[in-house]
Amino acid sequence: MFDDVKSVMTRVLSFGLFLVLGISLVGSIVGFLVAGVSGICAALAGGSAVFIFTGMTALSILIGSRLPLAGFVGAVLGGWLVKMVLFLIMFTLLDGAPWLTIEARPVVFFTIVAAVVGGLILDTLIVSKARFPVIPTKS
Repeated sequence: MFDDVKSVMTRVLSFGLFLVLGISLVGSIVGFLVAGVSGICAALAGGSAVFIFTGMTALSILIGSRLPLAGFVGAVLGGWLVKMVLFLIMFTLLDGAPWLTIEARPVVFFTIVAAVVGGLILDTLIVSKARFPVIPTKS
């Protein structure tokens, strides 16, 4: 039985959600010990940012999979561009957030790094184990 793109992206999102929740929980505990309530908020902000960006990637791949190759590339690159703009806006807003203390800033950073690295490993494992049909090309 072969996998379709929708089932693979559903697995990426569901396992990614559990990964981000786990990392956010650990980050919240460490953040509370380091910076109090500000550390908890920082870990949750970092974890939710990673999950939003993961979801946007999955969405752009799902949309692009219904299009021809040029449309797929356009959807994925367009999604990447939107994510970059949102990234800049989000971190500009976080920089000025009054609840984000100096002690809590590393919590945001390390939560994001851990969730991104974990997500990349998870995505690689899921996609590498997926079974897609091979369509022979005309020679």
